[in-house]
Amino acid sequence: MATAVPAERDAVAEAFPGPVRERELPGAVVHETAGGPGLLAAGVGPALAAASTAVALTAAALDGRPYELVVSAGIGGGFAPHAPLGSLVVADAITAADLGAETADGFLPVTELGFGTVTHHPPAALTEAAAAASGARTGTVLTVSTVTGTAARADALRARHPRALAEGMEGFGVAEAAAAQGVPVLEVRAVSNPVGPRDRAAWRIGDALTALTEGFGKLAPVLESWNRHDHP
Repeated sequence: MATAVPAERDAVAEAFPGPVRERELPGAVVHETAGGPGLLAAGVGPALAAASTAVALTAAALDGRPYELVVSAGIGGGFAPHAPLGSLVVADAITAADLGAETADGFLPVTELGFGTVTHHPPAALTEAAAAASGARTGTVLTVSTVTGTAARADALRARHPRALAEGMEGFGVAEAAAAQGVPVLEVRAVSNPVGPRDRAAWRIGDALTALTEGFGKLAPVLESWNRHDHP
């Protein structure tokens, strides 16, 4: 199953041509492709992404046709110069950047507070194969609830997460829902803007969607041949 917002869902769908059937679920609509993945516009933000992904996964499991893999796909900000505009990033770590507490000594993630998790790791073999097929960079993709809009915030995120290449708003929520049902997850981001000062003139959403479409065209064979049982 691939999750994205509507424009990104359409970019992913181009890699899996064929008839599409809409399946309405409580709070979600899954577009089921013939012989391909189910496509879900998961919504904006980690909470809605988690909720809609959980609904789709649960419905499939109850039907006796559980998904073998969840892919969170979309566009997002890239940390310059490591992930330039139009580049593709495959996450080897999906991290909630702001899930924790602010203290006098700085930010503490929930793991250091003694509960929860802030990072999910996609299967290493799948990450490597996806990056090799698509020419993507690999690194940490951060999930935020508030898009970064200042240089100070970008610097702070990069200092806390030195391997971060990109930020988005849904990956961690999707990963939480997948992990709850024991399903592997992958996150793919095409860079539409630099992480930092908010400048709409610098956004390249069309270019990012094109990169996402082209990337999924190359990723499709990897995803279709993936078997989680071959890579415990």
